[in-house]
Amino acid sequence: MITADDLDDFAHRDWQHVEAGEGPVRIAVVGLGWWTRDRAIPAIDSSELCETTVAVSSSTEKAEDAADGHPTIEHGLTYEDFHDGTGADAYDGVYIATPNAVHPQYAETAATLDKAILCEKPMADSVERAEGMVEATRETTLMIAYRMHTEPAVRRMRELVQEGFVGEVVEIRGRMSQRLLEMFSDPDQWRLDPDLSGYGTSVMDLGIYPLNTARFVLDSDPVRAQASMSSVSEEFNEVPDERASFLVEFPENVVASCAASQNAHKGDRFTVIGTEGELSMRDGFHSSDRRKLELARGGIRTAIDVEPVDQMTEEFDYFADRVLRGERPHPDGEHGLVDMRALRAIYEAAERDEPVAIEA
Repeated sequence: MITADDLDDFAHRDWQHVEAGEGPVRIAVVGLGWWTRDRAIPAIDSSELCETTVAVSSSTEKAEDAADGHPTIEHGLTYEDFHDGTGADAYDGVYIATPNAVHPQYAETAATLDKAILCEKPMADSVERAEGMVEATRETTLMIAYRMHTEPAVRRMRELVQEGFVGEVVEIRGRMSQRLLEMFSDPDQWRLDPDLSGYGTSVMDLGIYPLNTARFVLDSDPVRAQASMSSVSEEFNEVPDERASFLVEFPENVVASCAASQNAHKGDRFTVIGTEGELSMRDGFHSSDRRKLELARGGIRTAIDVEPVDQMTEEFDYFADRVLRGERPHPDGEHGLVDMRALRAIYEAAERDEPVAIEA
């Protein structure tokens, strides 16, 4: 049975090939909401391989305010400035953290400027816009910001599954929830606006975590979806999924049963169940200050408290590592497009109350 002693190098960056000090990759952050200001920019500040040099927002004042206290940021630009190419010599890559519906326009501008792109997930608000984004960025680097791909606990789960620790995988269970309107008191915020969020809110914003993590751990893509959704609170009237549960089927009779809610107690869990054992991660999706990995096999269960890493710093350093090496990152735009097609099928399945095939 695996113990904590077996995981001494748990946070080892098996993906890193360039040395600290190479670079840096200079980043323009596009969209200065709370996530960018509280998580992304501080993560880049802690990075070994990149630095923030440009901040882009709706006004020069907001952009310059975000730059305050960050000596590496040289320019505060408006969105119009960015599209015009102002300050393009000051950055090598672009991090896009705007509402889903406008991700593609900034990615397309970055591509015309020959900049590498790290775009938050989901990559767009619809399959059609995601397809256009992939096509427009074929000549540059496009990575979708799935931070679970560089989360050590998830990478170790993937390795254990590949090594046969759980036997044949039978089922994955995943959930993520939070109280959105306790985080943002304004009910008009963009995650509740279908014109900006896309097909819905809970699955688009939260359910994508267990969905994509299942794909990563299994190294497989889903083929069919079933779902049930409801919105019971007035603030969620414009979206179908205040509460959602969905099941996606993978090849070889593997299923992932997932749940997501933007109006429930904050928490998350991800479990892989096999014929011989079980793996479970707590507190990974929300990137909390604690992380726990549970392993069970042969009647023995072990719980390991994992020293957390800054998931955003890991993600930015991975992105920079690939840019510096001139290597295609994973997850790329094609990978993100698979999720977009799965998300569309999940929402269609809930609306039609029947299983829906996921487009290949």
